[in-house]
Amino acid sequence: MTVPRPRGLAAGADWVGTAAEALPDDSDSVLIGRIWDPAGDGPSPVTVRDGEVIDISHSFPTVRDICELPDPAATVAGLDGPRVGDFGEILANTGAATRDGNRPWLLAPVDLQALKAAGVTFPISMIERVIEERARGDLALAAEIRQRMLADVGVDLHSLSAGSPEADRLKSLLVAEGMWSQYLEVGIGPDAEIFTKGQILSAVGTAVPVGVLAASTWNNPEPEVTLIIQSSGRVVGATLGNDVNLRDIEGRSALLLPLAKDNNASCALGPMIRLFDDRFDMDRVRELEVRLDVRGVDDFHLEAVSEMTRMSRDPQELVRQLIGPHHNYPDGAALMLGTMFAPIQDRDRPGEGFTHKVDDVVRISCPALGTLVNRVRHAEECEPWHFGVRDLMGNLVRRGLL
Repeated sequence: MTVPRPRGLAAGADWVGTAAEALPDDSDSVLIGRIWDPAGDGPSPVTVRDGEVIDISHSFPTVRDICELPDPAATVAGLDGPRVGDFGEILANTGAATRDGNRPWLLAPVDLQALKAAGVTFPISMIERVIEERARGDLALAAEIRQRMLADVGVDLHSLSAGSPEADRLKSLLVAEGMWSQYLEVGIGPDAEIFTKGQILSAVGTAVPVGVLAASTWNNPEPEVTLIIQSSGRVVGATLGNDVNLRDIEGRSALLLPLAKDNNASCALGPMIRLFDDRFDMDRVRELEVRLDVRGVDDFHLEAVSEMTRMSRDPQELVRQLIGPHHNYPDGAALMLGTMFAPIQDRDRPGEGFTHKVDDVVRISCPALGTLVNRVRHAEECEPWHFGVRDLMGNLVRRGLL
């Protein structure tokens, strides 16, 4: 089965970036990901060493199989396989205006894992969700509500821990003031918001478009760390993610969350998964800073930082709420941890904040994980997703990998 080439992209090298930017700055990191292998007309798990991409599909036909190992990093570090090519060249082919279908390109680094996301895990994000709900998609009204709400709250939201007595008192205060919100409940209450971001195998990787619905007029990227979790609930690695959000649609009603979150090319992950080892673990994840850079063809430029230390819930607590005796994931999960990015920088008119425009280039970066780069397109115009689980299983059988 052949995946169609991307349409309407400018030359890859001028926006995709270099291999040095895409990969972690730690040369000893153990990385896994996926490429589309033209020879097999299907995806292959790979690792990267010294800038070379190594096919490990004959040892493990899926990334899921690697992540289920007792020690994925140690196993991958000891694997060998055929050299596929230079990572920088494969990256450039991924984002090329006219992709060479006879050469490999990068895919999202997960395959059979469930695509999940946690919402409202930063207090600032919570306030923005409350504003969305109250403004119901009206950007001018959102600016007015934001100013009034922050004055009413009058506390350092960054210091709140969800489910704590202090958070409960704040919630009671806001409810008494008529400011209850479903976002307030999941932002500082005992139960997290964890939702399905997309269908299995639907995530896109780096150097390809991300999609927003053409009907949306208020939307934004959400730069996030994404945990890779095996079926036992143990976290075995991390990557970067863009949990694209349609603020006007979700703001109309939280019941429209599936429409706001799950669209063609609306979930981007990558470029690679960094596996946990003695140099990179959950403690490192808790201290990461994720940087966002958005540049538009209208010369608009936005920069922001999301600091993991400011989460209102510990990442491990989110994992416990996702997977356990109450809910199993036999093939594991990729869990996007949320963002503190509050897109209030004006773009077109004062007070209307930020929204994407077609051809925006979004860079999400972290030295420990590399850089995820995507250009914004309407979801209706992105590559159609049609390679599902049945296609994957059939392809692996034909190649003798399963």
